[in-house]
Formats: sequence, C-alpha cells, structure tokens
Amino acid sequence: MQKVMYFHLDTCPYCRQADEVIQELIQEHPEYAKVQFEKVDEYEHPEIADQYDYMANPSMFIGHEKLYEAHIGEKKAETREKVEKVLKRALED
Repeated sequence: MQKVMYFHLDTCPYCRQADEVIQELIQEHPEYAKVQFEKVDEYEHPEIADQYDYMANPSMFIGHEKLYEAHIGEKKAETREKVEKVLKRALED
C-alpha cells in the first residue's frame, strides 16, 4: 500500500467535499481506513506543492502520479467516484 499525497486548502469547498466523501467511503468500506493520506496545505507548504503538477485543489497523487484533480462545478457524485478510485489504487500498490 502506498501513501496518498493530498493537496488541499482549508478554505476550499471542493476539499471539504472530498474530506466528507473520504469519511463516507471509509464508513461503507472499512478497508479504506488503511490508506494513509499525507495532507499538504499548499499555502503552508509551497515547497512541497511546487514539486507536483496540478492546478486545482483537491489533488491526490501516489508518488508523482496524479490520480485525482478536482474541477470547478464538480458534483459530489463525481468526487466520490474519483476518490474511490484513488483509495482502491492505494490499496493495490
């Protein structure tokens, strides 16, 4: 299993939506609780964020492979689908 780098901002509504989705998925699938997230606030740690290629928050990576990047107008169902793919991938590796 590999750690997920999770770039976020505290003020970002899409980040809050992703956090909510993660918790819902863990409740539904307890095995997802094994996935380790390294949450990085890009304002607090620009030196880390600058090492990754993304334009929007939230964004999730395993290694330097981007697995998820939100977009403006993203609905919760889409966030859920994409975040679940990240969780499944993290458990595979």
